[in-house]
Amino acid sequence: MKSKAAKVSKASLEALSRREREIIHAIFSTGNRASSEEIRARLTKPPTSSAVRAMLARLEAKGVLRHEEESLRYVYSVTTSPTAARRAALQQYLSVFFGGSREELMATLLTQESWTREELDALQAQIDRVRKEGSR
Repeated sequence: MKSKAAKVSKASLEALSRREREIIHAIFSTGNRASSEEIRARLTKPPTSSAVRAMLARLEAKGVLRHEEESLRYVYSVTTSPTAARRAALQQYLSVFFGGSREELMATLLTQESWTREELDALQAQIDRVRKEGSR
């Protein structure tokens, strides 16, 4: 039998409120392990500690978070893997800001930033590797 956490879908993560997504981002930014106070410290205009704990309980009930007891505190982690969350966030960003165009996204990254020769060589190596493997 699959756990509730395993049933969390990309759609349910997209249905989270702005504050709930901010909590998820805060947890991922700490290596996918954080106490309620560590999470609260990373939130913009942080609510009270009890409000953060209530939101964490709600996210747990939705199957988005889980917790472990460590000493006298709960340590929270996101039930979705960082890789899957990164992929979903990138897809949403790509859709919202670039109309789904990967080419436009990459062109923007390349022209908006300063790149070292080494970074450009590394990117070219990645492009060559993907070309060799065939299109996805």
